[in-house]
Amino acid sequence: MNGKLIIFSAPSGAGKTTIVKRLLEKYTDKIAFSISASTREPRAGEVDGSDYYFISKEEFLHRIAKKEFVEFEEVYSGTFYGTLRSEIERIWAQGKAVIFDIDVVGGLHLKRKFGEHALAIFVQPPTLDVLIERLRGRGTDSEDKLRERIEKAGKELAFAEQFDVILKNDDLEEACKEASALVLNFLNR
Repeated sequence: MNGKLIIFSAPSGAGKTTIVKRLLEKYTDKIAFSISASTREPRAGEVDGSDYYFISKEEFLHRIAKKEFVEFEEVYSGTFYGTLRSEIERIWAQGKAVIFDIDVVGGLHLKRKFGEHALAIFVQPPTLDVLIERLRGRGTDSEDKLRERIEKAGKELAFAEQFDVILKNDDLEEACKEASALVLNFLNR
C-alpha cells in the first residue's frame, strides 16, 4: 500500500458529493476520484466510466467471484455498489491519493481495510428533517425509493462515531473549507 485514501461517507442528501466535487476541482494535482461500480440504471446526465461503471448484476457477481472488489455491498434491495481494486491502483499509479464518495458501510469497510492509509470523514447533516427536505427537493426518486433512503439514513447516522472525523454540514461553504483543511493535513503527513 503506497498510496492514501480519503473517504467521504454520509447518508444520501447530506452533501458529500458536492464537497467531494469542490475538493476535486481545487486539488486536481493531488487527488483523483474513485469511480464506483454499480448495478443501478444511470440517472439523467450520468456517464458510464465517469460517474459510475454501470454493469449488470450478473457481471457484478462475476467480478465478486473473481475477487476484483476491495469492498462491495447491496446498498438497496437488488442494487449493488462496489470499489474495484483496479480503480485504486489506477489512481495510485498517477501518484495521487484516491478520494471516495461512498455510502457509510462501504466507507467503514475501506477504513478497516486500509487503516492509517485512509482518512474516513462522515458528513453529517444538521438534522434528519433537513436531510429529508434535501432528498425531497432533488425530485429524482419515487416515493418508495425516497422512503427507503430516509429509513437507511436514520440507520447510517448511528455509524458517525466510527469515522475519524465528523464534518457537520449546516453551512456548505464552511463544510468545504473544513474538508479542505482536513484533506491537506492528511496528505501532508
